[in-house]
Parts: sequence; structure tokens; C-alpha cells
Amino acid sequence: MVDYKVIFHLDENNPQRINLVLNNLNNLMEDMAGENLELELVAYGPGLQLFLKGSPFFPHMESLAGKGVIFAGCGNTIKGMGIAVSELLDSVQVVPSGVGELVKKQHQGWIYIRP
Repeated sequence: MVDYKVIFHLDENNPQRINLVLNNLNNLMEDMAGENLELELVAYGPGLQLFLKGSPFFPHMESLAGKGVIFAGCGNTIKGMGIAVSELLDSVQVVPSGVGELVKKQHQGWIYIRP
């Protein structure tokens, strides 16, 4: 059973904000080592750029994915920006709507964080 479920939100393509979000995810995992933790990062709008192949943040993303972080990309943004699913990092799961994903997870009791 998972003790803590936390969903992070990214809607900006700002390197400082992206670093903050990725570092927050990593720091939370370190702080809560030994706890049963489930983490998800939802990105939509300009924030979806983080999830594209060739992202300068790929090494950090790969490390977090290897530790079990779920990356959810907004299907509406993907469609609206004309992005092919093949352009996304392999670790990204496409959800119908980024905002919808946030609402559903919060309704299920997930803790919401927007650094």
C-alpha cells in the first residue's frame, strides 16, 4: 500500500522553474526515503517541452523515471501543438488532459504541489 501520493504540476518552459520542479521531486524522495511514496509530474502547455526528446533535462528525467516517478503529458497540449507521440521521451505517459489529471488525482486524495 502506498502511504503518500504526490502530484506535481508544470505549465512553464522556464529552465529555472523546471530545475525547481525536478529538484523538488528528487529532494522529496531523499527526504522520505524508506516511505512508500508514489510521485507523478503532470506537464501541459509550455511545460510539455520538458517531455520532448532532446530536452537538456533528459539525464535528470531519466534518473527520476528510474526511481519510479510517473511523467504524464497532456494529450490536449500534444494535439494542439502538433506534437507526435514519438517525439516524447519514452518514460512519458499521455493523459487526455493535464488539468483533468490534476483534478482526478486530487479527488483520489493525492497531495498537489506546484513549486
